[in-house]
Amino acid sequence: MSSRESISIFGVSASPGIVIGPVLFLGRRRFRRPDHRCLDVSEVGVEVERFQGVVDRVEEQLREIRQQFISSLDGYASIIDSHLLMLRDRMLYDRTIAIIEQEKKDAEWALDIALNEAREIFSQIDDPYLRERVHDVEQVAERVFRLLAGRTEDKFAAIDKKVIIAARDFAPEDILRMRNDQVLGFFTEKGGETSHTAIVARTLGIPAVVGAEEAVRQVVDGETVVLDGISGRIILSPSREQLDQYYEHQRQYRQYSEQVALYAHLSPETPDGLKVRVEANIEMVEEAIQAISYGAGGIGLFRSEYHYLGRSKLPDEGLLFEVYRNILTAISPFAVTIRTLDIGGDKLPAGDKGGEANPALGLRAIRLSLRDPLMFKTQLRALLRASVYGNLRIMFPMIASMGEVLAVKGYLAEVMAELAGQKIPFNEQVPIGIMIEVPGAVSIADVLAKEVDFFSIGTNDLIQYALAIDRGNENVAHMYEPFHPAVLRMIRQVVEAGHEAGIEVGMCGEMAGDMSCLPVLLGLGLDQLSMNSMAIPYVKRMIRHSIAEEAEQLAASIFRCASSREVYDLLGEYLPRHYPDEFGPGGIRTLRKSGGLRTVADNKQGMDRARIL
Repeated sequence: MSSRESISIFGVSASPGIVIGPVLFLGRRRFRRPDHRCLDVSEVGVEVERFQGVVDRVEEQLREIRQQFISSLDGYASIIDSHLLMLRDRMLYDRTIAIIEQEKKDAEWALDIALNEAREIFSQIDDPYLRERVHDVEQVAERVFRLLAGRTEDKFAAIDKKVIIAARDFAPEDILRMRNDQVLGFFTEKGGETSHTAIVARTLGIPAVVGAEEAVRQVVDGETVVLDGISGRIILSPSREQLDQYYEHQRQYRQYSEQVALYAHLSPETPDGLKVRVEANIEMVEEAIQAISYGAGGIGLFRSEYHYLGRSKLPDEGLLFEVYRNILTAISPFAVTIRTLDIGGDKLPAGDKGGEANPALGLRAIRLSLRDPLMFKTQLRALLRASVYGNLRIMFPMIASMGEVLAVKGYLAEVMAELAGQKIPFNEQVPIGIMIEVPGAVSIADVLAKEVDFFSIGTNDLIQYALAIDRGNENVAHMYEPFHPAVLRMIRQVVEAGHEAGIEVGMCGEMAGDMSCLPVLLGLGLDQLSMNSMAIPYVKRMIRHSIAEEAEQLAASIFRCASSREVYDLLGEYLPRHYPDEFGPGGIRTLRKSGGLRTVADNKQGMDRARIL
């Protein structure tokens, strides 16, 4: 142990697990040359060739990594493939060359400018899952910077003992190289819980914390570190008392995880007969098998946007058809709910890059699809053609009016007629649904329910729109409150409207996988919950330890609360009493998002500190 005092720092939980060991610090260095310079006209061609040559070498490195791990990629080869595409994407490759040629800047300077422009584009994406794809762009650029700087060393070659590794960032390819007994876990300065780095770490079962900038800044190479991938906590130079405490936490977590794993493939049904379908949110075909292994009863949200980003042109029907067919085949006979495109027009290859003053309320999602019928019908054709290969459900995002629903159904009918005329098989009875994430849609849910086969409540956007909150704005992020009475009443209104019309009502926002919300959602009568795959066995266990009648009584009591504070107080009493293993003294508490644990008490304290935990 180090002689300095212990330091406890929180990052973002990326992959659960508790590990304790010495840290190998791989540095925070960004490979940038400080002496950027302008070029003479005679140097421009040579500099372009230097940049192109380095990109060729990076491409060769990535292909070698892909080949090296081809037999053990667990289906994540597409991530490396996406990095190969990004190397040649116009945002980085073409733009860097243009800056070298037009502005006479050296390759490092030009690439830095191009990367900052790409960051700005991604920062305007409302969906956090898609916004975090900027990390892939940064990781690809960092490989180029490293070779431009003449750095070719293998940062993993020196690992010859069990360590926790720390660095500014790791690419998904780096995580593949951690698949040995020497790497206990890792933490980084950069990254988010939905980054590809985090996704691969969870798949491989490597405990990880990302976004821990202060921990990376203060870590001392070789010192003992506690890495808690459950809560996102990192303790540098822990005291003997903290070590003893975390060795016990480690034992408890392993024991609890072993118990929870037994619930993965059990029916999500309460002892008194209430059944709730528990499904997974994914964005890549490769995540499907992992979802099923965690006990998913289907895919409740397949984000289709990934295949539109980072491309020089829109994906064609053939490419989309292959993606949709592959996911349906992989999951069959389980249902797959594919959401049509849900990004802004300025994020598309041919989009207007001028931006909008308020993109979250601008031309995005179904508005964009209806504005570009050719693009929309291309996606619908691919979906319908793939529908014969499995159990497909099509879902349309950000619906706000009956006019939009009728327009969508009109285009769907057109595409069906075209396919029938071409004698291309498709499922004529494919179920269609809409996301309820706009307050206007909540108000007319009873009318909309007559036109669709199911509702899925997107709580992330619904909460933001209902409370006029931007979660990305630190000045108001603390006001993003899932237990706000207005939000709970909206959910109740949608459930009642859907059930009155005889259609299923599900939820695919973060609330669906938040165990502190689960009893309330059961009491409200949700038919389906879709969440991060790793949350599924935990949620199933809670469902099987719930009593439907008690959950209904809880929901009724909550609707007598006038504020979020009162709701938290009520849950603070209810959860430990009904779920002692999760919320009682020494319990594992609550699984939020992709693995970060929070107690109801934590949330109440967060309100006091005016920040969301």
